[in-house]
Amino acid sequence: MKPFVWTRDRLKHKLSHLSLSAIKSSLKENGPALAVIIVTWEIIEDVLFPILFAWLGVNVHPVFLAGIPASIVLCSHWIAVPLIWSAWVKVSKNTNK
Repeated sequence: MKPFVWTRDRLKHKLSHLSLSAIKSSLKENGPALAVIIVTWEIIEDVLFPILFAWLGVNVHPVFLAGIPASIVLCSHWIAVPLIWSAWVKVSKNTNK
């Protein structure tokens, strides 16, 4: 029975971070950083990735030229922004101590 109690407590703890009050406090504390992360990722995704694929297509192999429209059409915000955001929160907590 002990593993089930531990699992229930861990899930309750994880889900408490998704409460409206927890999300509001996190955005109040780190809101500008989140905006910077989103805008920076948009610039990387829409400007730097096509330039990188063009350079790779010219200098490495022409198949990389197919990455130019793919990098513009495909959206990777759903994975990149949460990963960068979680890294930022961990780093900023360590520097505040």
